[in-house]
Parts: sequence; structure tokens; C-alpha cells
Amino acid sequence: MQPALAHQRYTQQAAWTAPARRHLLAAAGLPNARRILEVGCGTGAILRGVAMPPGGRLHALDIDRAALTLARQHAPQAHLAAGDAHTLPYPHASFDIAYCHFVLLWLADPERGLAEMRRVVRPGGAVLALAEPDYSQRSDEPAELAALGHAQTEALRARGADPAAGGQLPALFAAAGLHIVDAGPLQVSSPAAEGEASTLRVDLSGHVPAEQLERWLAQDAAAWAAGTRRLHVPTYYAFGRVR
Repeated sequence: MQPALAHQRYTQQAAWTAPARRHLLAAAGLPNARRILEVGCGTGAILRGVAMPPGGRLHALDIDRAALTLARQHAPQAHLAAGDAHTLPYPHASFDIAYCHFVLLWLADPERGLAEMRRVVRPGGAVLALAEPDYSQRSDEPAELAALGHAQTEALRARGADPAAGGQLPALFAAAGLHIVDAGPLQVSSPAAEGEASTLRVDLSGHVPAEQLERWLAQDAAAWAAGTRRLHVPTYYAFGRVR
């Protein structure tokens, strides 16, 4: 995905989860934290909204160097690094909090990614998965758009994602050696029709025939306009402590 399109999507996702994200970061100890790490920061859509306490240092990592170029523009206060979430380039116990947002579903080994986050967080510190979707529980209305939902889920899988990652968070945290403080579904705001159409076009282009895509997009737009469109993808969080 082009960085500008990626930033549009990340910004939409950041808006959906903003209230829950503020609550979870505060509960994890952000007001007193000295060093924070975002794993998989992308273009900086989350970073730019993290209010660090005086003297605190905000760090972030992403494997995509083009995304990091935009992140430097959107979050100039952050210390950025290029790297792989499976092998974080930081010393043991060097952060108070490490978090990710819509990242674990894209990792080849999310348990290893969480274990790395645990490794770089000090004892008593927090590891947060702020938002991970579970497309296996997706629902679409009207019924004729269920095929569109299935196609989008399979398109994500074809690109290397685990569409059901969200529902696995408690098991993943436990397997990574984290003590779970809290976990469950997020109450997120509904997507806007225009933003969702843009996301569908990006996800499904090249995955389904162009004529089918345009037909689905027209049905989708008509349902939004008629007020009959319902789209729900459960999104989950988990909050763990390092012992």
C-alpha cells in the first residue's frame, strides 16, 4: 500500500480506538512513564497523539522505511528506528510501556513479537495490544453484502494477515509470558461510508474481478445511503504486566 493511503487508513483506525487507547495507556502508567515504545508505528497516526509526561522519551519502530519517513513528519518528537518486531533492537528492560495497534495480525509469529515486547519492558511495566480485529466474527448487513465481507477477509489472509488474531489475544499474551491484567472487546466507533469504501477498494483490487468489485462497491454505497448498512468486526485489546 502506498504510504499516503496507508496513513489514511491508520488515521481512521486511530480515530475509532481513541477513547479506549487513552484509557488503556493511562491505566498502564503513561503519566509516570519515562520511556515508551510503539512497535509497528507505521506512518505515526498513533504516535502523534501520545502525550508523554515531562522528560519522557517516546520511541517507535517499523519495518517499512517509507512509512517511517511519514512518521518523522507526523511525530517529530519520537525517536524512530527501522526494525523487525520479531527481533527488537533494544536492550532488556529498557522501557516502561510497549504497545502496538493493529499490528499483531500482520506478524508471522505474534507470540514471538509479544515475547520481544515483554523482553524490552522492565519488571512491573506494561505490554499493550491496543486493538486487534477478529474478522472470523465479522457480520455484514444487508445479507447480500456478506460475500463482500468474506472476500475482504480472504484478501487480508492472502496478504499475510491472520484475520482472527483479535480473539486470540489472551492466549498469545499468556504464551509470551505476560500476566494479563485486562482483555476483551473494544467499543469502537463505526466506520464512515467514504472511508470504508476506500479501504474496500484497496483491499480487494487485484483480489476479485474488477466488475465484481465495482458491483459490490455500488451495493455498499447504496446500503449506506439507505441507512441499511451494518458492518461489525469485533476488535479486541489486551493489557499485560511483566513480572
